[in-house]
Amino acid sequence: MSATAVPRLAINSTPLTGFFTSRKLASAAFVNSNDKPEAKETTAPPSSEELIEPPVLSPPVVGHWLIGCAGLVFAIVVVGGITRLTESGLSIVEWRPITGVLPPLSDAEWEEEFTKYKATPEFKILNHRITIEEFKQIFFWEYAHRVLGRVIGLAFVLPLAYFFIRKRVPRSMFLPGLTRSQLGLPASAPAPNPLPLPTLTPYLGGLALLIGAQGVLGWYMVKSGLADSLLTTPGAVPRVSQYRLAAHLGCALALYVGMLGGGMAVIRDWNWAHGKAKGIEVLEKALQKNAVKVFKARVGVLGAIVFLTALSGAFVAGLDAGLVYNEFPTMGGRLAPPRDELMNPAYAKKEDKSDLWWRNMLENPSTVQFNHRVLALTAYLSTTLVFLHSRRSAVRALLPAQTKRLAALAFGLVNIQAALGITTLLYLVPVPLAASHQAGSVALLTAVVALATSLRKPGRAARFWKLASQRNQAASSAKVGQTSQLN
Repeated sequence: MSATAVPRLAINSTPLTGFFTSRKLASAAFVNSNDKPEAKETTAPPSSEELIEPPVLSPPVVGHWLIGCAGLVFAIVVVGGITRLTESGLSIVEWRPITGVLPPLSDAEWEEEFTKYKATPEFKILNHRITIEEFKQIFFWEYAHRVLGRVIGLAFVLPLAYFFIRKRVPRSMFLPGLTRSQLGLPASAPAPNPLPLPTLTPYLGGLALLIGAQGVLGWYMVKSGLADSLLTTPGAVPRVSQYRLAAHLGCALALYVGMLGGGMAVIRDWNWAHGKAKGIEVLEKALQKNAVKVFKARVGVLGAIVFLTALSGAFVAGLDAGLVYNEFPTMGGRLAPPRDELMNPAYAKKEDKSDLWWRNMLENPSTVQFNHRVLALTAYLSTTLVFLHSRRSAVRALLPAQTKRLAALAFGLVNIQAALGITTLLYLVPVPLAASHQAGSVALLTAVVALATSLRKPGRAARFWKLASQRNQAASSAKVGQTSQLN
């Protein structure tokens, strides 16, 4: 997709897009880099020498690609949840990023994989009666999870290389020096010269590194369930560490939010810069109102709560805490278990019991389930509060229609998620319900990210692109007028 043509302007081919950072740029005329900051700013008659080369914004295809990658991450989170629920995660005992793409293709290869599995603590303690056909079933989910991880890596890295070669994402960009007023800076602040603008390159590079780290972290998690020490530990259950499981899920959720929010921001900046998002000007005025500022802050807090609630679910899954109290809203006939059960001294490892609190919070199944309930209730109430806030007359009149629709969507999803969570608990964590509950948490997170993005101002680079284009068009028109007068 080509950039919109600007009259009499050779547009720089280095693409650039603003991201989550938004800076206010004044609409004053751009000046040359040798202007002194303290000098009085004047608007001189436009001339061809004053034309500014704006950055070319990354086209919407880059945003759609990021959102597509986010969809793949959504899928792998769901498949990973099913892998955990079916206790399939320890069926593949080796990590072969390249050669592990192909599954066993012959009976001999299946026997070889099954023999490797027989040496694991999970087989010796729990699954010593499993047949090779049953092994194939649990092997499938772990294999699908790993292959999908490789697909995500390729789906991200290969298009990224293409966009980089075709200059759809930036390598670097520096613009001429601007005055303090044009940067929206106070008079005492230094105005950088040349001015660096935020680019997509470090952001996308960070996402690529996060994908690689996620693969390593996944194997690090699996190794915790293959340790031979489980065979000699009294009462040990062969399963992965809940800490590593939470880190693995948290990394996936962070990757998802980064891809989804980034893709939405790219598309939003492009549409605004090209005059296809008229409502953003209305939003910018609305964001100056205290009522909308409070609403935006609450959406940010809601996002953190939803993320933390989803992350706490990893501890519930890792400790099988969903099987401790299968009732709602009570736990053993009470709103909360007894204090000595929530803070059981048996979980403390130090003689002075200084680790009593945090070990119970993260290792005691009863406490972990209670924590998840509290966080889930907090997320429900917070989402409801944001929805009701969006319906208040003083706020409803200021918010864009898209923001109000997304607030309603989040409210609907949190009700579905609450129903899934309660039924999953009451029916002893059946795989279909539990997997739907995990998918519901990501769906709710999606709605909140979209809601937050709908309240985002255009990025600094998009603002410069639009202002520079308008400035150049005015300068070109003035020069055409001067030429006509001379003729």
